[in-house]
Amino acid sequence: MMQMHPSRVPWRSLLTGAVVVAAAFLAVRGYAAARGLRDQLDRTTLTHSIVVERVRSVAKLVTSETTVRDVVIYENTRYGSRKRSLLVVTGRVLAGVNLDSAAADVQVDDVARRITITLPPAGILAVEVTDVRTYDERAGLWNPFRPADRDSIGRQVRRQLERAGHELRLTEHANRSARQLLETMFSVNGYTAEVRTRSAPVIRPPQG
Repeated sequence: MMQMHPSRVPWRSLLTGAVVVAAAFLAVRGYAAARGLRDQLDRTTLTHSIVVERVRSVAKLVTSETTVRDVVIYENTRYGSRKRSLLVVTGRVLAGVNLDSAAADVQVDDVARRITITLPPAGILAVEVTDVRTYDERAGLWNPFRPADRDSIGRQVRRQLERAGHELRLTEHANRSARQLLETMFSVNGYTAEVRTRSAPVIRPPQG
């Protein structure tokens, strides 16, 4: 009977000084676009539909990105024969607010001149593997590497990169960025804006 034993070695201890964490709040593009939208809002009467439209436009631009390098160890034992592969992988993890799956709740109080926006929580939007290097690979005596093993390794690589994004609190950064940008953008024409984030469901990070 085949038994799979994927394991994960913390990259903080194994790759000290080699981890590349480029926490890049992609707000250069987002703030530039938001500035243009804010100039339009200065000359526009704010309505519910306009606020919803602008929120959707900006939410797609407000993201957080990090580049992570990690160690992946894949092991498989079959009939007492073990195969093992050690890889160093690099990838980009992108987090942001996805309004395609859940809409924002918008309330406009014209009397109090107050806008309240409730956003769905940010999540991991994409994982891009940019580099994979194999440093050690040993097949078992009667347990060679097969295409199915390559598929399993690929899935494990993506799980570990996504887990690293959660450990680096990338979604929290994306939530803060969205709140700050939208509150700044909609504080026009005497209005004040408050942006809230719905509570995220409890989801365990992917296990390596």
